[in-house]
Amino acid sequence: MDGLTLLGVIIAFAALIGGNYLEGGAWHLLVNYPAALIVFGGTLGAAILQTPKSSLSRALKIISWIFVPPDFKQKETIKQIVGWSNIARKKGLLGLDGLIGGEKNPFIKKGLQMLVDGTPPEKMRLVLEQDIELLREHDGEAAYFYESMGGYAPTVGIIGAVIGLIHVMGHIGSPEELGPALAVAFVATLYGVGLANLLCLPIANKLRAHIDRTATWQRLLLDGLIAIAEGENPKNIEAKLSGYQF
Repeated sequence: MDGLTLLGVIIAFAALIGGNYLEGGAWHLLVNYPAALIVFGGTLGAAILQTPKSSLSRALKIISWIFVPPDFKQKETIKQIVGWSNIARKKGLLGLDGLIGGEKNPFIKKGLQMLVDGTPPEKMRLVLEQDIELLREHDGEAAYFYESMGGYAPTVGIIGAVIGLIHVMGHIGSPEELGPALAVAFVATLYGVGLANLLCLPIANKLRAHIDRTATWQRLLLDGLIAIAEGENPKNIEAKLSGYQF
């Protein structure tokens, strides 16, 4: 689990609530259910409206990366590639055929299958690089779902503020009802700006960082598979791949 994510969330909201307390305000003044419904519901609805079904499904799937990011271990991946290289040198590329059935990762499985099929290195690189870019683009669209929420939230917060002010004007002759109406107006704006800058935009940026890490890991695999196809020495392959960092 990524402890830094949890730490960041705690610091952000502790600063918000703590600052309110130091200003003499009570924490319950920041809790307003009508404002929350307007901002969170309106923002989520607008983001869903603009997002294709496949991207929305992927966005809901990769949100777990915020706390449990993809576990890519450079040394273990390089060791695995060197192992494939040793098998290929001893038994030929067909010797890798027995590994394909037990491989769960679709990118690795496809690469090994292309090696066994004797696909030329140039074609392997072209096909697998296309797969990397397509996955990166698809995941990027999923991350944009949260970025779009960060764009809509402040505006929806303003809508909530306007609704609150309408209620204020409607109760202008009843001073005892002005307080709750004003609370909706100001708290809705706070919710909109806070949702965008403390949650949605940071989530989108963190997902993009993990997407970049995934692409780097796949490129490491790609270079390793191409090196095996070209018959490079396992030690040279290991030295070549050791420069990757993710």
